[in-house]
Amino acid sequence: MASPVKITAILTARAGKAAELAALLDRMVPHCRAEPGNLRWDVWQDQAEDGRFVLDELYRDDAAVEEHRETPHYKDYRDRVPELAERTAFVLRPKHVLPDGR
Repeated sequence: MASPVKITAILTARAGKAAELAALLDRMVPHCRAEPGNLRWDVWQDQAEDGRFVLDELYRDDAAVEEHRETPHYKDYRDRVPELAERTAFVLRPKHVLPDGR
């Protein structure tokens, strides 16, 4: 049985790029949430640093992640984000996760 995949990415805007990064992420939300294999796609903004964002993504399985990475909106994000932010991403598998996500 396939297991869900969680991706957590931390993006810290480069100097003068916070608004542009925020706009890029805002445009991503509806597209990512509409993907058939996407279970969650949330953007969090750091309370201490306005230019730091955390992406909280959850996909049905590895195939859904691969489908996500082939979408035009992801490819645009992938191409643009290096000029806008420092990015660290973690691709995670479940260890001890409640079924309803609590």
